[in-house]
Amino acid sequence: MIGAADPVRRNNYGLGMDNATSRDTPGIGHRQMFIGGSWVDALDGGRFVTVNPATGAEIGSVPRGRAADVDRAVAAARNAFDSGRWGQSVAERDRARVLFRMADLVRERRDDLARLEVLDCGKPIGDAEADIDEVAFMFEYYAGWATKIMGDIPPVGPDAMSLVVKEPVGVCGLIVPWNYPMLMAAQKVAPALAAGCTVVLKPAEQTPLSALVMAEIAAEAGVPDAVFNVVTGVGVEAGEPMLTDPRVDKISFTGSLAVGRHIQRTCADDLKRVTLELGGKSPNIVFADAPMPEAVSGSCLGVFGNQGEVCSAGSRVLVQRSIHDEFVAAMVAETEAIRLGSGLDRSVTMGPLVSAAQMERVNGFIDSAPADGARLVHAGRRPDDPVLAGGFFVPPMIFAVDDQRPRIAREEIFGPVMTVIPFDDEAEAIRLAHDTEYGLAAAIWTTDISRAMRTARALRAGVVWVNDSQPAPSEAMWGGYKQSGVGRELGPYALDAYLESKQIYINLGG
Repeated sequence: MIGAADPVRRNNYGLGMDNATSRDTPGIGHRQMFIGGSWVDALDGGRFVTVNPATGAEIGSVPRGRAADVDRAVAAARNAFDSGRWGQSVAERDRARVLFRMADLVRERRDDLARLEVLDCGKPIGDAEADIDEVAFMFEYYAGWATKIMGDIPPVGPDAMSLVVKEPVGVCGLIVPWNYPMLMAAQKVAPALAAGCTVVLKPAEQTPLSALVMAEIAAEAGVPDAVFNVVTGVGVEAGEPMLTDPRVDKISFTGSLAVGRHIQRTCADDLKRVTLELGGKSPNIVFADAPMPEAVSGSCLGVFGNQGEVCSAGSRVLVQRSIHDEFVAAMVAETEAIRLGSGLDRSVTMGPLVSAAQMERVNGFIDSAPADGARLVHAGRRPDDPVLAGGFFVPPMIFAVDDQRPRIAREEIFGPVMTVIPFDDEAEAIRLAHDTEYGLAAAIWTTDISRAMRTARALRAGVVWVNDSQPAPSEAMWGGYKQSGVGRELGPYALDAYLESKQIYINLGG
């Protein structure tokens, strides 16, 4: 029955966080995953720890779900869908009420959720608060769509009627990344639930905590048992079984290109519906007539925002040659104001990377860049607070290159590393922008509206910003061209990924 959940199921993951400061690492404790409406451990008892990336200190542990755990989560979701517990036998307005309630609960717990995100993935507290605000809005937005999913009546002649109806696709395996843990989860969960699907969510092993809180919120809001399940675990152990299980109708994944290719190949065997939001090496094109202060700050935000852990990061900054040196100097000055530290400190503007492995990967790009032909223009500094000595910090870096042959100008780094590349004219800027396997996003800085529109139309990218960088409104569309993905998310476009179309043909007696 849809309604208020049994309060004894509440896990209260926010406790102990109200007084957290930049020097505190409140214990999260030993958590369980959520399957079939119950909090459970892994069947084999396995667990793994989650750490605060600002200090490297352990803050808690979660179950290490494996194939057997995924099997019971998928079985629960399949049963919930086939029995109509949430989809076709539940009124759309009832689903909407539950999603509106989820939005309210997210807002009520905003402060705790934001702090939890900081502790789990490292981002500054202000950025985390903005993420949580958008999570609440996303549930609200798709709650509104739950009552507005409509089909069509195509004309088929006077002696028949054809009804095209929309139905939920079924059981959805949702695999989310670690850079925006709760936001990316909501980006998939909200439209899936609005469409009437059931869900098995697998958060990234680096950042599992907010997904578990989302399960708690869903239960409290009245999502029926087994409609929303969360399995924590390592990708190959907890994600892979969803790809090969024929009871799963759809996979939605956000992450790396390599994993996305593997998912598409694997899901082809069952012809699963697949949505992939993959990597990027986005161009940020600055013309000589750009609005200089805005272009400087926007270009730096595009690379250094969220520690550079952004799939759409404008890490290739293409600058018209006549302003190249002036623009680089201005970006260096802007970058020098960035302050690294614990995300719980409100004076901090850049936190640590998510893990030691990611830090080592990004440092590998930095260390090899000079030998590859890149010139170091600016290097930031790690925080000097001894409490943060074990943190996974990489300071912002700016490199200049003459062309796009160096590795840092071609490969996705997913860290605060900017590559500046000169160009002479509009045609060369477009050619350089296209010289990549990716096509997720691009930014254009110019005061010439005709040039802006010509360039935007020419660029093969799913999202193009003009005189701005990185906005991703939930009401609009998100997704990429080329190797940056398959399908679209956000806005009404996301609903298509969770719906099937059925034609009902009625002979009227002709």
